[in-house]
Amino acid sequence: MKLTTPPPAGHVKVELDAADVLHVLHPKAITAYQGAPRSREDRFLDIRGALRKKRWIRSRLQGPSRFLMGLPAGYSLEAIEIPENSNLLFDFRHVALFSDGMVYHARILKWKTAWITRELVRIKFSGPGTLGVLSAGDLATIQLHPEQPLFVDKNALVAYPEDAEIRLSVYGNTLASQHMNVQWELKGRGPVLVQTGSRDTELEDKLSDDGWFKRILREVLPFGSVYIK
Repeated sequence: MKLTTPPPAGHVKVELDAADVLHVLHPKAITAYQGAPRSREDRFLDIRGALRKKRWIRSRLQGPSRFLMGLPAGYSLEAIEIPENSNLLFDFRHVALFSDGMVYHARILKWKTAWITRELVRIKFSGPGTLGVLSAGDLATIQLHPEQPLFVDKNALVAYPEDAEIRLSVYGNTLASQHMNVQWELKGRGPVLVQTGSRDTELEDKLSDDGWFKRILREVLPFGSVYIK
């Protein structure tokens, strides 16, 4: 399987060889397909009844074929190789596709954690195989330390090791802790996957704000909207 994200971002190209079989969890995101029509088969995806027996449609695509998959604005998709003994727990919402033969299991979170984060379960994938992970912005990998805690915004944490020591927290002085989102505090060993797209709407507003002086000049000067950018 070959997955490429050509510039500008906004879609990915996926090419499957004759022996490749891929499961796509967001079939409506497939915007173009080239291959035998019968090589696509839609099925129901059942997470072992762990998610209150909710079901989603998935597409099983077999090669040789190729397709385009559209992405939400500001999102990227990265292919991650999952070994047989992987212990990463993923937020299932970020999983866009996975190769055939992979095994997945639901892991129930502690009630206190689930109540605050609104996450009831996370999903553990076992390979070998390839996982396509959606993230706001790029996907960063940070290694855990058994003693020094890693703090991650609760909206940014995509995956972490199942055996990691984890709790909800904040950090910094009183002013900092009062004005930040709830953080995941993690200790242990292994990689943590974090989406890097900023969720700071105030920062976005400031970056896109031209300022009151430029806005006035555009209004009062002849052709101001043309010459003043």
